[in-house]
Amino acid sequence: MKGDRRVPFLLAIATLFLIWEGVSFLLPPYLLPDVPHVFARLWEEIRKGEFLVSLGNSFMRLGIGYPLACFLGGILGLFAGLSKRFAHYLRSIITILQSIPPITWIPFLVILFGFGNLPIVIVIVIAAFFPMALSVMNGTEGVERTHLEVARVMGASKKELLTRVYLPETLPSFITGAQVAFGNAWRSLIAAEMVGGAASGLGWSISYSGEIADMSGVLMNIVVIGTIASFLDHVLLEQIKRRLLHWRYVAGGERA
Repeated sequence: MKGDRRVPFLLAIATLFLIWEGVSFLLPPYLLPDVPHVFARLWEEIRKGEFLVSLGNSFMRLGIGYPLACFLGGILGLFAGLSKRFAHYLRSIITILQSIPPITWIPFLVILFGFGNLPIVIVIVIAAFFPMALSVMNGTEGVERTHLEVARVMGASKKELLTRVYLPETLPSFITGAQVAFGNAWRSLIAAEMVGGAASGLGWSISYSGEIADMSGVLMNIVVIGTIASFLDHVLLEQIKRRLLHWRYVAGGERA
């Protein structure tokens, strides 16, 4: 994140904390603990170690489901560029299935596979697959026809078209799709852990805190969930995007 973006981002965070701190003066602590109290609770939970184990379980589920969804969405979206019939077929499936909120699959998956990691991972895959596949499909449709014709005239096979024309030209779509897919994957992870019968994880932790009216625990988990999502999306994935697409951000060509 560059300096001209970092300052507004930090100002936005400071504004939210100031509003929180200001409102906490108007309400009793058991309804809205102040910012220092919640951070002290976070430090206490980290020192116990159980919170870190719960956090690790969430990352494990995300680490399996998100890359798998990106891989499947990217590959199928790329192949859609080679066949209009397959593109129409894939787009039809996506149009039908993406209208169903991913979290609604949880009851079906829990009955099918039981409680545990698998239903949550599958929900993450479902949530992240659609934006990834659609982004790559749109990217393949935007490939320069001239480049394709030149490659065909030079005798390129379908495999060479895929690896030497479609893949390089759709790289920005891959990156954009991965960023959008991450947001879907992260939100679905938390929601699935809240309702999916998990016995650990950030979603389970905030749900449990809510059940016992532990407001500092609820706010602590909200802070952690927001911080991790912001770091992974706006810092880590953004840096990866800028490194892979550095040619778009040099020589005054910055577009994002």
